[in-house]
Order: sequence, then C-alpha cells, then structure tokens
Amino acid sequence: MAAGSAIQIPSRLPLLLTHEGVLLPGSTMRTSVDSPRNMQLVRSRLLKGTSLRSTIIGVIPNTSDPTSDCDDLPSLHRIGTAALAVQVVGSNWPKPHYTLLVTGLCRFQILQLLKEKPYPVAEVEQLDRLEQFTNQHKSEEELGELSEQFYKYAVQLVEMLDMSVPAVAKLRRLLDNLPREALPDILTSIIRTSNQEKLQILDAVRLEERFKMTIPLLVRQIEGLKLLQKTRKPKQDDDKRVVSIRPNRRSNHIPSTTEDEEEEEDHDDVVMLEKKIRTSSMSEQALKVCLKEIKRLKKMPQSMPEYALTRNYLELMVELPWNKSTKDRLEIRAARIVLDNDHYAMEKLKKRVLEYLAVRQLKNNLKGPILCFVGPPGVGKTSVGRSIAKTLGREFHRIALGGVCDQSDIRGHRALFNTVQHLQREEDVFGSDGKAADNAATPTPRTAATPTPVTSTAATQTRNYNRQCSLKTIAVTNKLKWFVFVNVKGVLDPEQNHSFTDHYLNVAFDLSQVLFIATANTTATIPPALLDRMEVIQVPGYTQEEKIEIAHRHLIPKQLEQHGLTPQQIQIPQVTTLDIITRYTREAGVRSLDRKLGAICRAVAVKVAEGQHKEAKPDRAEVGEEDCKEHVTEDAKSESISDTADLALPPEMPILIDFHALKDILGPPMYEMEVSERLNQPGVAIGLAWTPLGGEIMFVEASRMDGEGQLTLTGQLGDVMKESAHLAISWLRSNAKRYQLTNASGSFDLLDNTDIHLHFPAGAVTKDGPSAGVTIVTCLASLFSGRLVCSDVAMTGEITLRGLVLPVGGIKDKVLAAHRAGLKRIIIPQRNEKDLEEIAMNVRQDLTFVMASCLDEVLNAAFDGGFAVKPRVERLNSKL
Repeated sequence: MAAGSAIQIPSRLPLLLTHEGVLLPGSTMRTSVDSPRNMQLVRSRLLKGTSLRSTIIGVIPNTSDPTSDCDDLPSLHRIGTAALAVQVVGSNWPKPHYTLLVTGLCRFQILQLLKEKPYPVAEVEQLDRLEQFTNQHKSEEELGELSEQFYKYAVQLVEMLDMSVPAVAKLRRLLDNLPREALPDILTSIIRTSNQEKLQILDAVRLEERFKMTIPLLVRQIEGLKLLQKTRKPKQDDDKRVVSIRPNRRSNHIPSTTEDEEEEEDHDDVVMLEKKIRTSSMSEQALKVCLKEIKRLKKMPQSMPEYALTRNYLELMVELPWNKSTKDRLEIRAARIVLDNDHYAMEKLKKRVLEYLAVRQLKNNLKGPILCFVGPPGVGKTSVGRSIAKTLGREFHRIALGGVCDQSDIRGHRALFNTVQHLQREEDVFGSDGKAADNAATPTPRTAATPTPVTSTAATQTRNYNRQCSLKTIAVTNKLKWFVFVNVKGVLDPEQNHSFTDHYLNVAFDLSQVLFIATANTTATIPPALLDRMEVIQVPGYTQEEKIEIAHRHLIPKQLEQHGLTPQQIQIPQVTTLDIITRYTREAGVRSLDRKLGAICRAVAVKVAEGQHKEAKPDRAEVGEEDCKEHVTEDAKSESISDTADLALPPEMPILIDFHALKDILGPPMYEMEVSERLNQPGVAIGLAWTPLGGEIMFVEASRMDGEGQLTLTGQLGDVMKESAHLAISWLRSNAKRYQLTNASGSFDLLDNTDIHLHFPAGAVTKDGPSAGVTIVTCLASLFSGRLVCSDVAMTGEITLRGLVLPVGGIKDKVLAAHRAGLKRIIIPQRNEKDLEEIAMNVRQDLTFVMASCLDEVLNAAFDGGFAVKPRVERLNSKL
C-alpha cells in the first residue's frame, strides 16, 4: 500500500501487548511493562539493540500479556500501531518493571504470528503511508469537503481554549502545518475519548471513515466546552485553563474518567501553586527561583521521580513565613507575674529574661540574643523557655540536636541529592532541608506561623527548616564535630543568620529575629567559638526548702490533676515531702521528686476507686426484705454476716501520707545518712564533686600495707585526679617530720616498705578534676596519723606542690550537695569566698565555712583540736 517514495516499516515486528490504552499514529503514550514477555522484549530488543530498526516495535491494544511464560497467548487484536521507543526507564520498586515512552508511526495488520517465546514476533503489513512530506498542504480537491468540515471543527475547538497556554498555541500551529490526513488520529488522542472509541478510530483504515468517526467526537467536545463556559464563573486570564483537554505529553494509557479527573486536579493544583508563589511575600531571589522551578514542573510528567521532589520544594517555599511575624507582648509587669507564677527561685535567670524584654520594649529591632542556660537536669531550663514564649506571645518549638553528626542535618541536603534520601528526610526538622530551615527547622517551617520564633537550644553539650516556629529548642550534642559546629554557629549567630542559606532551599532566609535559647548540662564540651557567641546563665540545683516549695506550688497540684484527685482526697504534709527529698531522691532538680509524687497519687487513686466501688454496691436484701425474712435459714444468715465482715470500709478522706504510708508505697528509703558510719576509722575523708547532674559528696578511702612503696588508685579516675593523688603523697612525704607522720615501721619515709591504696567509691562512675586534692591530703594524713576526720566536714580545693590551695568551680552546687547530706562545715579555697554570695541565706546560716589558703589550714579545720605541727628547733653549730 506504500508508494515507492514512502518509508517502510520492517515486515517482521516484535509485539508489545497492552490493555491499558490505545496508541494512535502521531500520538505519544507512556506505558508500564511488567509481564514476562513484554519484559523480555524490552531487555532483548530495546536495551541491547544498536540500530534504529531495533527501536521499532508493534503495539497491540486491547490484549493482555499472560503473567506466566507457560500460558498461551490470547487472541491478538487484528490492527496494531508501529511505534518508535523513545525512552526506557527501569525501576525495582515496588517490583521490577520498565516504563516505555512510545510514539505511534503508522497502522499495520498482523498477517501471521511467527513465534510466541521469548516474546511474540509477527509478520505484518503496513496500512498507512509514511511519506517525507515536502509539501505541507494538501489540495482541497484531494481531501474533499469532509476534511474541510473536520478542519473547521478542529479550529473551533482549539480557539475555545486559552491561547496563552504554550501547549494550546502549539496545537493551533500543528493544525496548519501537519497534513490533514494525520489530524484525526492526533486530535482523537488529545480530546477526552474512551478506550473503545480510540479502538474504533484505530480500526478505521480508510481515511474517509476516520474523518466521519472523529467529527462527532469533536462536536461532543465543543458542546461540552460551551456548557462548561456557561456554568463556570468568569476568572482572570491567568487562571484560564481547560480541564477536558489533556496535553499531548500527558496522553494516558489508562482512559478511565477517574484517572482523567485526577490529572485535571493535579493540573489545577499546579496552577494554584503558581498563584500562591506569585502572591507570596518571599524575597525577589526566592521568587525568581520558584518561578523557574514551577516552569520546569509544568513540563515534567507526573511519573518522573523529580516531579514530587520539585512540588514538595515549591510547597515548602510557599509555606515559609517570609514576612510574617507575631507582635510581641512586652509588658514587664505581666512578664514578671508569669515568670514568678511558673517558676520558684531562679532569680538570676528571671532577671536576665526581664532585662531582655525591657530592651525589646525600648528597641524594636533588637536582634535575638543566644541565651544558654547551663545547669543540672530537672531544674527547669526548658520550662523557662516555654514561659518566655508565653510571655512574648510566640510559639514554642524544641529542636534536639542530640546525635547530630553531619552538616546536612543542619543545612539540609542539596536539591540534587539522592531521590530516596530526599523522600526519607522530608519530615525532619531540617528534613531534606536543614534543621534550621525546616523548623525556624521541627518542628518544620510549616508548623511555625512566623519567622520570629524563640528557639531554645536543648542540651548544648551535644527534620526541615522551620522558620515559622516562634519558639525553638536546639540541642548541641556532646560529640559535636567541628563541621557540624560551624553550621550550628551559622544558625545561632545573629551576625550570620540574617542571611542563612539552607542547602535544600538554596536561597537566603532571615533568622535574626529568632530568640534562640540553648540549654546544657555543662559547658566543658561546647566548642569555644560557639560558647563565645552565647550568653551563659548558670542555673544551679535547688535547696531542700526550694524543693518543698516547688513540690507544693507546682508538682503536687499537677499530679493531682493528672490522676483525677482532689485536695479533699489526699494530703501530703511538708514533713512527708522532706522525707521524699532526703530519703528517696538525691538530685539537683525535681524530676525524681515528681515521679515519686506520681507514684503516691497512683496508690491513692487505687484506694479512692475501691472505696467508691464499695459505696456504690447495692444491698442484696434491699428488695422484698420483709417477704423473705421467714425463708432465710441460719446458714444463710451466718454467710451474710461473714460476707459483710469481709467488705472493708471506704478509706477516710483525706488520705494522709505519713512516713508509714510512704514506706508502704515507695518501699524502704533509698538513701540514708551514712556520713558518721563511714568516718569511724582513720583514712576516710569527704570531698565535694561537681557533675553535670549537680553537686555530689564523695568519700575518699585510703589503706596501707607492707609492700614496695607503690601507690594504687582505683575508682575510674581521670588523669587530672591521678596527678592530684601523686601531688598529695609527695607533699605529705616532704612534710612527714613536720606533722609527725610515720608508716607502720615508724619511719618518716611514708612509702618505705609500704604500699598505699587510694579508692574512690562508686567505681562504675568516671571521676576527674583537680578539686579532690585537699580531700586526698586529709585522707592520707588521717591514715598516717591514726586520727579520725571530723564527721561533719566536707572539703574541696586544688593543691600545689608547695601546699597552696587553689580555687575551683561549681561551689554552689557542691555546697548544696553538702547541705543535702546534712554536713555542717565546709572547707573551701580562700579565693572562692566570693562564690558564696550566690548561695541562699538560709543555706549559709545552716553551714559553717572555713576559708583555706594553704594545706595547714585545711588540716587544722578537718581534725578535732587541729593538726599539731612539731615546732622546729634551731640548732647552733659550734665553731669551736
């Protein structure tokens, strides 16, 4: 049927069996291949072929490929479309399959099926001509009036669409440039038609027949558009779009109405997304990037993995609060009331917060400072951040950076990163975008409404960039690597974060109005450059009196509310609270105290519930009691009496929690005052240590035995503490005669035939630091002198080889630890006297402080009656 100058397709074609759609000549279709024979066709023919002929296949519509190679081929449709494979995309998820993009060339008829395996191959006859058209216009005499009528309807249909849309303008040009005999197939593939209607067009081999069958389809489409234009409200020109016409690049192989509607909805969503981008208040640079991306999105098929990524990126950009901000409430009196009501004590911290609010009231454009609250767990560092947010009227969001080990967790992954990793990270605080960007990074910028959040950095000792968060918490891990630290610094530093650039967003975003609040247990592990940019506010532990007030003001009411109890049902006196603090908890904060109070409330809730159940239980003899009296036997009476005796009466309200109830609920006390028991023999002294959890008392024990003069240290000691032990023994050896210290054999050489063992109990806990120096000296002096150290004395301080006592840190936490343990005298370095001003007056009144500048003063204060020093006798040497 082809002319001599026509292009011929191969006489033998491999067949691709599809039941999802109908490919017409001149149109393009994307189809999925996952059946055995079709997969083999792609692997053997398309992927391994090197010539143009190997990319030409026959597409047979309305035919399903069997799911197994063993099954016979079904009857094939007589007419098919020779197609050129333009693109092959493979994937292994959710199962191995290929996606083919094929373009129809011409019709063919199957003459004979040559083979079925590994894929069907048939001998075919070409039905349409494929000429190299040198003259783009056919004479009207040749095509006739039928083609003119078809062309008229086609032009009318296209002109009803928005010509500003590039796809519509291109279609209008195709109507004038393509040969009219190719238009029925092309327009049928574009307009909304069913699979059966396309199959009829494919089977229409004669051109005149195709024109006759396509014209009614065009008329139906035109009438539908007219009706749609009447019912739809007038819109702006930039919102005009036709949902019934599908662009040629999105020709679907699933012709169901539901799928078409989904495509139309997706197209509508893209247009709405573009409108949101244009009406948003993002910066000029960000708007330029978004418009470029939306232009790329319109050209992408929805099946491409990058389509979803690009759309998620644009949605995130739209949702970021570019120029939105909350109006801060800067009433100082109201803020003071809120802080006092929410937090007891913590005067230094509350004073700094009020100073910040006062400055903000006087200067509106103040950059957000970086406050760093440092203190033990459970002292209320994070809750203060919530109160600040409540006072300012901002939202509060917490970002934990614990475990962060890569800079992409802060700044996000770049947009060209692996697709799977992008999808996995979309919900992070920095997500594919960084923590600073998606929560500002979240929890994500989508959860925060403004770009002026308060950001609290929790655990500065170290999902999504939420600039929208009004209050944030960032945690910096203890193992913060230097490249992660550099990025954290870029987020926090007001001099840098006004133009913070997240790798995922790739545009500058202003974080300078965010109030960052960092929380940490210690500053020792924070990089110095980051620490230098933060204002550190120490939050020490609570005294026993403060804990009692916090328990009765905040903790007990909260636990009663959580457990459905009322003050009329349970009463916890302050004496009981003190027992819980001293006997069942030993901490700087109040978290363990809160848990113990919760356990008490649960036990009381059981009693109250049981009592209500027994009170509500009806009497069994209430109904018809008089009629049944004469029928009740003696056995029944005795049984009733016994049952009544077994029923316990409801508990009297309120239930008073005393020491005995405390022991029944919480068990035996966990901590006892063991100071006097452990100091009943020489060679034991009490030191004071600082830990990230607060201050602790520390026992130091020493013993001596015959040996070779070795010093053994146990208790998981660090290098600094080991050096302190060697300093102590060296100082004592050099001053042994002065203090009359001897070993077991009476020699002033303390290590002569003598081994010394120093042990620091709680061997599972690592210990380090120089502040145990004076304690080790006192312990060894007690060992060699045979005298007991006073049982109510604790000490701390660093020593030198000359016997000087140097200042140490953490004095307040150490003093509070000694106060909790019931000690009465504390020896501290003379130069730490200024640190006592931070300690509450009631605590200082209960304690006696001894200021020591040298070890002589330490030893005199640690032993009853002082530590005698042998006076030096000056001998006169005779010159005779």
